[in-house]
Amino acid sequence: MEHRVTVQELLGGLEKAVADGRHREWAVRCAHALGLGGIAVTLRWGAELVWFSDGVSARLEDAQFTLGQGPSVAAEFIGAPYEVPDLGQGAAEEWPQLAAEARDMGVWALFVWPVRTGAVRLGSLTGYRRTPGPLTPGQAADGLRVADALAGRLLAWRPGDNSSSDGRGEAGMVDLHWAEVHQATGVLSCRLGVPLGEAMVRLRAQAFAEGRPVTETAREILRELPS
Repeated sequence: MEHRVTVQELLGGLEKAVADGRHREWAVRCAHALGLGGIAVTLRWGAELVWFSDGVSARLEDAQFTLGQGPSVAAEFIGAPYEVPDLGQGAAEEWPQLAAEARDMGVWALFVWPVRTGAVRLGSLTGYRRTPGPLTPGQAADGLRVADALAGRLLAWRPGDNSSSDGRGEAGMVDLHWAEVHQATGVLSCRLGVPLGEAMVRLRAQAFAEGRPVTETAREILRELPS
């Protein structure tokens, strides 16, 4: 009989997984141990995607970032998981565009835990499921333990001389997935003579109008820059 890896065992192997460059594999196994299809970590209230287990997790965070709506960017919770057990129910009214996009991906439930140190919240850990339904009490508690462990890894990350151009830092698990978005925001701010906040809103609006992720719209703006 195959041994089912527990969250406790996975947390014990996190440091080695990061050191070996196997953090994505670890994230997949962790998601499954939590009863989830995948997980992702964002910082600063959804302003930067730094880690994800699979393509669907990344697309969900891209959708929330582009639309500016969803549980990962909401500020309603501080110390407890935020559950959206059925995207066909209340979430369809609160976040209609996100709910529709998530269902198109085959996602029917979202769960968010605060990534924090003490009382300071750094960001969010978000997991998804392809079937509706709430977490068990054990899964909710295990998710908090995972979020706390990941907070420690994120605090250990420092960009250094060996960091690659895509933003990965010395902790080995951080990718600044939206670095190009922030660069394109700066370009728009200068080009249009507007504050960065307004430039970001315009970039998101353009991406939404074009029906594509904000990352693709940002890359197009950066490609237009003179070499």
